Amino acid sequence: MYRALQLARAVPDPGAGDPPVGAVIYGPDWAEIASAQHDRERTGDPTAYAEILALRQAARVLGTWRLAGCTLVTTLEPGTMSAGAIVLARISCLVIGSWDKYNGAVCSLWDVVRDQRLNHVVEVIPEVLKPECDALLNAYLDSPSSSVAG
Repeated sequence: MYRALQLARAVPDPGAGDPPVGAVIYGPDWAEIASAQHDRERTGDPTAYAEILALRQAARVLGTWRLAGCTLVTTLEPGTMSAGAIVLARISCLVIGSWDKYNGAVCSLWDVVRDQRLNHVVEVIPEVLKPECDALLNAYLDSPSSSVAG
């Protein structure tokens, strides 16, 4: 989570754009294989969430979209699009820092990644370094130009 926080802190001008969210994917051997941060504003890409960008990068590095055995660490609970992509990519474990009471799809509003009706269920480890993740996100939310819809 320290690495994901490092990425989140490096989001360019978070008060005027994307919330400070970082994501890292580790392979089965715990080597870092991908990392990203929210980048929707700069790229104009509505899918450029940290988790989605990290999944894309990990798939390129491993040469497959099936990321079984990998762990995704993110500073903020993923929303529905990212949670769905995490399930479809077959991520084995998801580590979360902060909950997202507005868009969260792992426990806050929905529980997409552990829905037994889907073809894959992800192990979830919540609230890792939660105070640090919360502080970073709260500073963003408290800034005058931030948007709640992350």
